Amino acid sequence: MGREYMGTQRWSFLIDPDGKIARIYEDVKPEQHAEQLLTDLKELHG
Repeated sequence: MGREYMGTQRWSFLIDPDGKIARIYEDVKPEQHAEQLLTDLKELHG
């Protein structure tokens, strides 16, 4: 019918202890996101 769709877009945000956005994740892939998030949390709380 000539229609185009972008599909699902997932974004995620890492919030630091002060309540500020520490990191924005665009185009999140659920299979890989948890590992990246854990790595970034360790760096944040280093």
